[in-house]
Amino acid sequence: MAILFRVTTGSPRIKIVNLTHQKGSLREGEPVVLVDRKDREYLTCLDLKRPILIRGGTINVIDVIGRDEGSVVRSSLNEPFLVFRPSFPQLIPNLPRSAQVIYPKDIGPILIWADLFPGARVVEAGVGAGALSMALLRAIGDSGELISYEIREDFAALARKNVAKYYGPVSNWSLKIGDVATQWEHKDVDRVVLDLPEPWQVIDAAWKGLRPGGILLCYLPTVLQVKTLVDGLRNDQRFACIETMETLMRFWHVKGMSMRPQHRMVAHTGFLTSARRLADGQKDIPRAP
Repeated sequence: MAILFRVTTGSPRIKIVNLTHQKGSLREGEPVVLVDRKDREYLTCLDLKRPILIRGGTINVIDVIGRDEGSVVRSSLNEPFLVFRPSFPQLIPNLPRSAQVIYPKDIGPILIWADLFPGARVVEAGVGAGALSMALLRAIGDSGELISYEIREDFAALARKNVAKYYGPVSNWSLKIGDVATQWEHKDVDRVVLDLPEPWQVIDAAWKGLRPGGILLCYLPTVLQVKTLVDGLRNDQRFACIETMETLMRFWHVKGMSMRPQHRMVAHTGFLTSARRLADGQKDIPRAP
């Protein structure tokens, strides 16, 4: 896995543009990733008022704007760099944050196991730096709706800034300050995604808000939290198809005749537990021992 660095162009005050699925030549205000000869990656934004400071040299932003992705640019030290718009896995680890973001290896399975689709109505709780919020917004598209809850105002403010800077303006996302367990006010929701330390406290609210067949998905770091959550779901009996998993990701070094696993591996980060809401008045069927 490439190492990602943040490089600076000075003041972060740049023009905000719509950053979703951009094509064509690079423009002012866009984030870009610069890749050096050792595949090290450097994330920055294109600000005409500030040169890019990188590895002891500088790159004039005017020399980057207007180029196609995959172009080679050179620093004042004549060092070459490839320039691209950052992919989502490149962006997430480098987002400004006050708490750990959900890793790309977990966001992918979250989108699949929560069965996200264009037009879905989704309630999310625990926004952190906004990484998962951006992934959810991409999955549900302009026709969907995302309602996010965050109990900490500083986390919410940071998530808003990150979404505005790295995703772009959105009209189908609302971010509420409060406890989703006690302040839930939504009906007929398709999906609920929780990144909370005690998601079992939200089981009743999630059942009331989800439509029949809707999916609840929770992200938890420890197995003891998973145990409490799964016991709570089974004792509640209004959810079924309860599954828990984790993902492990190992990159490989491939160069010439050398082929081996990389020494560094993103192993355990968290557990994903999903469940389906039953129809009104129904209880989960007895399970075989």
